[in-house]
Amino acid sequence: MLKIGLTGGIGSGKSMVARWLAQWGATVIDTDDVSHQLTTSGGQAIPHIEQAFGPTVIDAEGALDRAQMRALVFQNPDARRQLEAILHPLIRTHTLAQAEAAQGRYVVIVIPLLVESGRWVDYFDEICVVDCDEPTQIQRVQRRSGLTVEQVQQIMRAQATRKERLQVADQVIDNGGQTDLQTLEEQVQQLHQLWCARSQQSFKRASV
Repeated sequence: MLKIGLTGGIGSGKSMVARWLAQWGATVIDTDDVSHQLTTSGGQAIPHIEQAFGPTVIDAEGALDRAQMRALVFQNPDARRQLEAILHPLIRTHTLAQAEAAQGRYVVIVIPLLVESGRWVDYFDEICVVDCDEPTQIQRVQRRSGLTVEQVQQIMRAQATRKERLQVADQVIDNGGQTDLQTLEEQVQQLHQLWCARSQQSFKRASV
């Protein structure tokens, strides 16, 4: 089955793109959702996180205290690397298992940190980047989260640059400030049709 990696910076609109693709028949796996499952109460990552960082990063329900952990990792790069060393292998294992069981027309795996992780690029048949100019990113994130400009910029600095994402892209969806919803959907629909055709071709070759 054709495997597509979907990525983009915070506020780029990749979640909307993923929702459309799922509605049209793709199997969509979002690694943020996988991460949340691993760090909720009873999640597989919780004992490892508590052992590494102590009980202060675990909330009263036994889930990861995301605000506490976010503050910690932004202040301490070593803490961020330690958290990633716990989470990333678990996320990859669970994501690959879901991809193997996929029944959709093709598989889309949404990975916000696809470029940064360095572990995923070679797995995909194609990588699609949802591209957006930085001022629009900041505006969108502020509108939905209430974060300050500095807080949003801090998050963006921890991510790959726009240039770095575009360097690994096989396909680019333009969702900058001048792109309206209809134009965005038309771009996504064109790629959906392309990926359906390529997935079908791969299936036929595998069946011969």
